[in-house]
Amino acid sequence: MNSYNSKIKALLKNQSKLIERENKPASTTNGWYQRYKNPILTAAHTPIHWRYDLNEKTNPFLMERIGVNAVMNSGAIKWNDKYLLIARVEGVDRKSFFAIAESPNGIDNFRFWDYPVTIPETDDPATNVYDMRLTQHEDGWIYGVFCTERRDPQADVNDLSSAIASAGIARTKDLTSWERLPDLISSSQQRNVVLHPEFVNGKYALYTRPQDDFIDAGSGSGIGWALVDDILNAKVIEEKIIDKRYYHTIKEMKNGEGPAPLKTPQGWLHMAHGVRGCAAGLRYVLYMYMTSLEDPSELIASPGGYFMAPEGVERIGDVSNVLFNNGWIADEDGTVFIYYASSDTRMHVATSTIERLVDYCLNTPEDGFSSASSVETLKKQIKSNFIVLENL
Repeated sequence: MNSYNSKIKALLKNQSKLIERENKPASTTNGWYQRYKNPILTAAHTPIHWRYDLNEKTNPFLMERIGVNAVMNSGAIKWNDKYLLIARVEGVDRKSFFAIAESPNGIDNFRFWDYPVTIPETDDPATNVYDMRLTQHEDGWIYGVFCTERRDPQADVNDLSSAIASAGIARTKDLTSWERLPDLISSSQQRNVVLHPEFVNGKYALYTRPQDDFIDAGSGSGIGWALVDDILNAKVIEEKIIDKRYYHTIKEMKNGEGPAPLKTPQGWLHMAHGVRGCAAGLRYVLYMYMTSLEDPSELIASPGGYFMAPEGVERIGDVSNVLFNNGWIADEDGTVFIYYASSDTRMHVATSTIERLVDYCLNTPEDGFSSASSVETLKKQIKSNFIVLENL
């Protein structure tokens, strides 16, 4: 064997060690969820044959030819008894694309499929696509709704930052071949759009996030709800806000739906992200809420504060101080796998159960929107706990 082939084998061996590393639970938990120690997907997990030209004649120094910057913001689905993530893979050229990684247990051993996902273009090609939410809809299709980014055609010729965000829509029945549908038509820019898994009043239902421009929500006051007659020509005609932004909260600047909600006997479980400004910039955290089974646009539970926030090394990355979630999987035994990205760099997993998440939503105090109300809520629990302690 020549030295070149030995180097290739060494690359493959080292990557296998990374992928096959057992992922163990973190030592601490607050009872809401269980974090795991190791990231489950990183740039180093992407296949060697993506990043390297393995031909000695055209790459004599065995250098990376196509660099990968990050793997993040993954949709998720259980498919053929495997746990699949459709990840946002970002190259060093800042362009993102989708790629599927699968695991036998949902915790570790995530391996990318040989090829990235091919999403057909519309007549107006996007510069960048990312953050796909997967919905297994009752109509028999699996839908992927994702952000499409294009340069603002109204921007000044020297303004190379202004962009337009729209919701792209594609669907599949095998996760291999995708049919592209027209982008969602809306009077505002849309990011973080999610398809509800069931028909509502005979229509497709969307969770939206109207915003004035590419970055700022502006007059967009929270997570919206819209019914669509035809998914093949989806258009937001009427939009109502079901989860509002509030001053001096974790979602004062903007908020957005995470993955498609999970159906439980008590209601629909939702995970979302909330954004606030601080001295270090924008801080993204995850929070939860519940809506009614009879009317999924009706809020029935809204726990105060965040559910998950960046901890330790999760705080550090390409865009620091950020957690983002757009994928989770509920197993038949009630286990919930929560897939989240940290700092626009890597993917992690945490587990919980339907029972715990419902309990968290229904029994965690709501935000009272003032320091005084927070004190009264705390005093009430302290008083109740003293009665318990006295009877021990």
